[in-house]
Amino acid sequence: MSARGAVTVVFLLNGLLYGAWAARLAAVSDRLDLGAGEIGVALGFIAAGSLVAMPLAGRASSRFGSRPATRVSLVAFCVASALAPAAPSLALLCAACVLMGASAGSLDVVMNAHGVAVEREGDKPVLSSFHAAFSLGGLIGALLGAAGAAADVDARVELAGLSAVSLVIGVWVTRALLPAAIDAVGRRLREPGRRRVVIDRRLVLLGALAFCCLLSEGAAADWSAVYLHRDLSASAGVAGLAYAAFSVMMVAGRLAGDALTVRFGPAALVRRGALVAAAGLGAALIAGDSIAALLGFAALGAGLSIVIPQVFRAAASGRDSGPALARVSTLGYLGFLAGPPLIGALAELTSLPTALALLPLLGVAMAVMAPLTRVSGQAATGGKLATA
Repeated sequence: MSARGAVTVVFLLNGLLYGAWAARLAAVSDRLDLGAGEIGVALGFIAAGSLVAMPLAGRASSRFGSRPATRVSLVAFCVASALAPAAPSLALLCAACVLMGASAGSLDVVMNAHGVAVEREGDKPVLSSFHAAFSLGGLIGALLGAAGAAADVDARVELAGLSAVSLVIGVWVTRALLPAAIDAVGRRLREPGRRRVVIDRRLVLLGALAFCCLLSEGAAADWSAVYLHRDLSASAGVAGLAYAAFSVMMVAGRLAGDALTVRFGPAALVRRGALVAAAGLGAALIAGDSIAALLGFAALGAGLSIVIPQVFRAAASGRDSGPALARVSTLGYLGFLAGPPLIGALAELTSLPTALALLPLLGVAMAVMAPLTRVSGQAATGGKLATA
């Protein structure tokens, strides 16, 4: 197996376990008789674990290489994904959630660092295809989780089985990852002195771009169905299609993202994607119709799908990729966490359609920040990346 294939499988397994966990969370909470507040506490420990671990993972990737860091993080995530649903109490569930969050956050940083290294060794962009694998894995995991729930399979058994299979596959395929020394290429791109301060400031701005994108993703995940059902009087089945449309277009956009990057360049692609997201959802909110809303969330998914791969590529192109990606990922993840409660608070003060109008505004902001994703073709993919 090639290094590219190995990274693709790692992204797929990450998404699969994440999607399966999300699909079976209700069963876990029912078994432990947890209320909404207690579930929120447990999920908060996942977030806390991720935010603490991401910077540490970046340093580990820099010091030891993204290959061993990816292998260790993947093993830890597989173990945590089996332990969390088997927790016999809220306290132990929270402890397992810390491990899950820490391993998931670490894996997110280091697998992207290795993905950038693989891309740098090749002659064309491939990072978007890795993120497509993650999105596809999430859909597969969610479907498997839903099927397990429908068949009344114990969540502990199902998630332990998926984790074990993922562990075996992951340990096998990651043998094909590039050697740890490959990350030295990123370190050699770093420049000393005052230039380093400029790069750090740029990372903060790239983090802001990631924050806007992931805030929108998180809001779509939690509020799209609620908007259709409560504000547009759509049936529960139709309302559930909103996030499905968003997710399918995320996968499709990321599958096409690498070819589009070559054709248009990162900055132009992010600008156009952000405007598609803003215009599509904005028009749907104005129309106030269920069909328009489905199309609007599909447009949001298509537009956002290409943003994060471009942001991560830009973050890793000018310096040691591990720490750089850790900073940008942490800021972006804060947006993903902040999105749902922020939309809820705004909806409480105004209305849900008014609160969701924040997302098109963020799309415009991302379009303005698009030039931040411009990188030199040589640093990114061996010279075949457009810089428009």
